[in-house]
Amino acid sequence: MSNLFWCKKCLNMSTRPRITFDKNNICNACTWAEEKKTIDWKKREKELEKLVNKHRGNSEFDCVIPVSGGKDGTYVTDQLKNKYSLKPLCITVKPALELDIGKINLSNFLESGVDHIHVNPNLRIMSILDGIGFLDYGQGYYGWMTAVHTVPIIIANLMNISLIVYGEDGEIEYGGTDKFKNNPIYGIDHQKKVFLNNTYDSVIKKSNLSRNDLYWYNYPTKNLKKIDITHYSYFENWDPYRNYILAKEKYNLQDVDTTNTGTFTNFAHNDQELSSLHYYLMYLKFGFGRATQDAGIEIRRGALSRDQAKNLVRLYDGIFPEQHLNSYLKYFNITEKKFFDTIDYFANKKLFEKTNKGWKPKFEIN
Repeated sequence: MSNLFWCKKCLNMSTRPRITFDKNNICNACTWAEEKKTIDWKKREKELEKLVNKHRGNSEFDCVIPVSGGKDGTYVTDQLKNKYSLKPLCITVKPALELDIGKINLSNFLESGVDHIHVNPNLRIMSILDGIGFLDYGQGYYGWMTAVHTVPIIIANLMNISLIVYGEDGEIEYGGTDKFKNNPIYGIDHQKKVFLNNTYDSVIKKSNLSRNDLYWYNYPTKNLKKIDITHYSYFENWDPYRNYILAKEKYNLQDVDTTNTGTFTNFAHNDQELSSLHYYLMYLKFGFGRATQDAGIEIRRGALSRDQAKNLVRLYDGIFPEQHLNSYLKYFNITEKKFFDTIDYFANKKLFEKTNKGWKPKFEIN
């Protein structure tokens, strides 16, 4: 606990994986937020124009955009389609425990007029991979997250589409490795190591499933064509709230009536129940949850002071999604005792202590 500290500008903790701090204990997400004020975005816009022109017309579709119906994929699609005149193919991987509001948002987005493939992987296979992720690694939706990365590559490869565009690089925007801060193109190895937490190969192996069963989860190896994978946030000053406003006003994005479990916002990650479990596990493993991450975004865009953010984090971080418990037990096919034994196993005992009211932090945010 003696080496535990927080960013002096936002509330990022020193426990966040891959994050770095400068000599003044300012995290690299906040440093990046300052750097963005001096970046020549016109130059990066020219880089994007060059990139899309390189891929334009190479196939029936100019690029693949992974979407859920949420604010970020909606914004990227809007920009590439309307500003850059691309013909994108949007791809959605159906989550296991889909929320009604997520279905509505995806439907509203599709009604705007986009080409779209909705991949519905075998739920039994996804539940096995999600179960391994939960029981062995303390991750809420590992199978689905894997497919979010493999499916776009599989389809792009089959259809000779040579560009895949995701929304933001969360490592750079919110704290983590900044390896690709000045390089927009990355590959499969980076996906496995960072976005899939360097556990992809072990999860696939532990599943003992056939290659046919794992079709949507295996990266193509034979006849893999050259595909550029990038994040739109490299080319434009990324602003999640701006994305939300555009998606709400132009594409009728819906948000929940109250706040999302574990945070003070209501307009993101509304597609599936397992998101709440993912953020709860993140809180117990590292000491920060979704409220901390959302607070950092709001601080960096000037909407919250650090003191205001601290109060919100104290109120919302670490709330267990009790309303989804029965869904989790049924989906993972485990008892309530096994579920909470797993939660207890992954709770960081250096940061938390078990009480009769659950896990409570030993630390105080400073």
